[in-house]
Amino acid sequence: MPQTPDVIVSLTRFTVSVLPANDVNHKAYALQVELKPHGWVVHDGHVYFDPDGSEAFSQSTAYHFADHEDALALAKRLAPGLTVNGHTATEVYHQTRRPAALPLATPCADGTCTHPLNWHREPDGCTVCACARFRPPTDN
Repeated sequence: MPQTPDVIVSLTRFTVSVLPANDVNHKAYALQVELKPHGWVVHDGHVYFDPDGSEAFSQSTAYHFADHEDALALAKRLAPGLTVNGHTATEVYHQTRRPAALPLATPCADGTCTHPLNWHREPDGCTVCACARFRPPTDN
């Protein structure tokens, strides 16, 4: 019986985005770093990007990176500012992140306040109980 040949696994495409893969907007705000016959290219599905971030409107005129690391570096640099319908990926990220409810780290100084949650919002930081008497822990 003939010997079974070695199995070859090739990674030929990376997806780069500031949005997680399960976000409804991920596909629209993702860049692809893809291996083509002449090297690695960065594109959004419609437009290809050159090393300076300028647009190349076809794969044939796009810059082809010899190394996927250089192409990934460009995609990581461009991803936060990727714009769709006038909104950047960073703006959409902040619009779609919901506050996470966390237990209070320090109880309210009022003593009568029963607010059990600390609402964390970006970029505002944390806001806690509406009585405005919350005191953060002190370093002792």
